[in-house]
Amino acid sequence: MSRIAGPAFTRERRLLKAGTWPVAGVDEVGRGPLAGPVVAAAVVLDPAWPPRGVDDSKALTAQRREELFETIAERALAISIAACTVEEISRLNIRGASLCAMSRALAGLCLAPVHALIDGRDAPEDWRGRATPIVGGDGLSMSIAAASIVAKVTRDRMMTRLAAQHPEYGFERHMGYATQAHRDAIGRHGPCPHHRMSFGILAQFALPL
Repeated sequence: MSRIAGPAFTRERRLLKAGTWPVAGVDEVGRGPLAGPVVAAAVVLDPAWPPRGVDDSKALTAQRREELFETIAERALAISIAACTVEEISRLNIRGASLCAMSRALAGLCLAPVHALIDGRDAPEDWRGRATPIVGGDGLSMSIAAASIVAKVTRDRMMTRLAAQHPEYGFERHMGYATQAHRDAIGRHGPCPHHRMSFGILAQFALPL
């Protein structure tokens, strides 16, 4: 069954009408890959000028994400991007690192939000403002969808730069996800410093204590 409509600005307008503003949408990208950071973005959209065509980043082509990234950057009232490294992922676990990146993104906004709409089931524990976690929020809230696009484009660009340093893994093609080609490359070359050594198939390469 095809989707009838994309994310809406309904929740944000409802909060604005109730006197709750600014409202930030927050999302992260990169929980599943075997390599690279987890990246989060927080976005405060302009209620008077919301960008058209914004959707869950997974539903868009790479070219369309790049186009919307520029539109969001032009129209948003505030954008903040943050990441957690592979070392932090190992220390905090991927859920903890994802929430940490979200917290950093919220803290980095130049326009401090009163309320955060967050994709998923959890809000960062150290976030002191009000928050609404929304499962599948990147397909429901325009602000969360905008954050998903910003995070995805940013992380893809980071992985493309890592690909230039480590061309043997093909990061620019799979962005660190566990494709067969990526698994085969790890088998041939072993992991590099940007691989998540605490993840499944990479544990076999960890040095004994």
